[in-house]
Amino acid sequence: MNWHEYVAETGTLPLWPYEINYGRENIIETDVLVVGGGVAGCRAAISALQHGATVAVADRGFTKHSGQGGVGVDHWHGAVRNPCSKITPEMYSEKAMELAGGYTNGLARYIIGMEGWDTLLELESWGVQIRDEDDEFEGTIWRDEETKLLFAYDVDNKHCLRIYGNNIKPVVDREMRRLGAQVYERICITSLLTEKGEKNARVIGATGINDRTGEFYIFKAKAVVLATGGGGRLGGFAPEITASNTMSDLNLTNMGHTIAWNAGADLVCMDAVGGGGEFGYAPYSMGNSDNTYQGARVVDADGKVIPYANTRGELIVDERQIFQSSRPGENYVIGYGIGLATPMSQDYNPNGLDPSLGKKLRTGELKLPLYDDFAGMPEKSRKIIWNLMLAHEGKCRVPIFENMQKWGFDPAQDMLQYAITANERINVASSWVGLDNAPPNWRSIHGPGGLVTDWRLQASLPGLFVAGGSPLFGSGCHGEAHTTGRYCGRQAAAFAKRHEQVEPSRKQIESEKEECYAPVMNKGGDIGWKELNYAIARVFQDYCGEFKTEDILNLGIKRMRDLRQAEGKRTYASNPHELARLVECFRMMDLSECCFHAAKARKCSSRLIGFGFFRADYPEVDPPEWHKLLPSRKTENDVEVRALPCDYHKQAPYSDSLRENYTRYAELD
Repeated sequence: MNWHEYVAETGTLPLWPYEINYGRENIIETDVLVVGGGVAGCRAAISALQHGATVAVADRGFTKHSGQGGVGVDHWHGAVRNPCSKITPEMYSEKAMELAGGYTNGLARYIIGMEGWDTLLELESWGVQIRDEDDEFEGTIWRDEETKLLFAYDVDNKHCLRIYGNNIKPVVDREMRRLGAQVYERICITSLLTEKGEKNARVIGATGINDRTGEFYIFKAKAVVLATGGGGRLGGFAPEITASNTMSDLNLTNMGHTIAWNAGADLVCMDAVGGGGEFGYAPYSMGNSDNTYQGARVVDADGKVIPYANTRGELIVDERQIFQSSRPGENYVIGYGIGLATPMSQDYNPNGLDPSLGKKLRTGELKLPLYDDFAGMPEKSRKIIWNLMLAHEGKCRVPIFENMQKWGFDPAQDMLQYAITANERINVASSWVGLDNAPPNWRSIHGPGGLVTDWRLQASLPGLFVAGGSPLFGSGCHGEAHTTGRYCGRQAAAFAKRHEQVEPSRKQIESEKEECYAPVMNKGGDIGWKELNYAIARVFQDYCGEFKTEDILNLGIKRMRDLRQAEGKRTYASNPHELARLVECFRMMDLSECCFHAAKARKCSSRLIGFGFFRADYPEVDPPEWHKLLPSRKTENDVEVRALPCDYHKQAPYSDSLRENYTRYAELD
């Protein structure tokens, strides 16, 4: 029975179904605490358990399907050591660094290259299909006949795999629970506990609130893995409109970034704030030729076929060329989705449609709307898109693949319409992202920003390890999240073996409880969490927008503090769910401070920092003296910023050899 049916049948609204116990404390002691139960967090838990640690996992949702990777995946990046690959971990890391202008995570890319294939094989042993076991695609350009592996983007260099990943999260969740992890669901983590309750000190646990009972959780741990994913509610918020129209999960709020910032950890690239894309269509519900749909036959309204072209604009006549680099034998396709927001060379991008497509649509040479003409494709070419990629990609299995077919869509007979647009980027961008309908002032921090780490993936705070495409800075996407989580788990287990548990500061715990439960005690409150979230997003849009100056950024800091002290004091929570959402709102205010200070620290404009970055008072673009990372951290009374070379992972105290660093720090068995 759903909500509408209940109200219609009973004539009343349902009561809160859980016993509420605001303030009641639950104390959990463990060797390793994993904050976040997405794919990175689950893999961290499994790895730590495999290495002899006791593990507790605190997740905001329901771990069987939670997180940005909770509903499947079709591509697996970074498996460069698979038996067919012509790419080495060194090539993968160095090229990613080059294409990002240095603003990505070279050490994480190398770790991913070294361990991505082993991480995938482990998944296969648990029950995730990674091969064409039924020989459905035998003899095609995508398949290696000996291994039965299927490849995407680059069929020559064979480093990105197509996998049957619809069940990947339930499989990982099952293995984590089988090994004995203590799993605490519906927990909104509110802070990291530090030694003596001080900033910039060792991390020894965390606090949280259960969003069903309102109870308070105190996690005591020898090591903590942060695997909380990204988020999208700081710079744009309209859940009634956008909840199903974005790849991000609106339950995610960059909480890992924020609690690490509040604890005094170093964060980098938090100035990489760009335009938001949350006003699109349900992911993959509209036609396109990109990513999951690469290789689809595209026609205009009159049935004219739109040719593909390589990244140099040269038209392609053979299907195999679509899945090759623009310079076969000289370079390789690094692929979409690995967090390289602004590639410096298009030669390493996947191929798209004719680059003159947008112009031809605007002049009338071609006629809107466009369509994916699946019926006009060879059967195996159609099935590898519709039955493999679409059926297993996140957010696609039920709403797109199953529902559309249930409603009568037959890819062997029907065409899938594009969103109606003549945007300049329609030849290379997915039409469902909403190329023309996202408000220009919406902000997104889906860029490379996150915690800077050492070769152990340990943050600047001892005992805090970081995994996932986010909050680990400059990392990647689904496969990379598995790999870095797996790596962090054994690192955290090793740290826990070497360190004793430290009792947290009671003063820090009481201070956290007082702040978290304030809305419950505010009997005269008249502002709910959604109203506050709308206000936070508007302030961030206005003062951390496309054009920035020192004065504007300082005003942003002031406006956000004023919002906390005025409207923030008027908030109320009618139940634990609303309380947890308000905690998230206040933490987003904290995170905005990090972004404002990061933008203030960079005294130049940049095309390389994530989505691009413009300072009207410092218009020079990417001057050499500003080619560096700027780690910022929160102290007791201020914010400190320092300079760090983009290739710090190859400078002292580290070796200039990636392999040597990995061998030294990887905690290999």
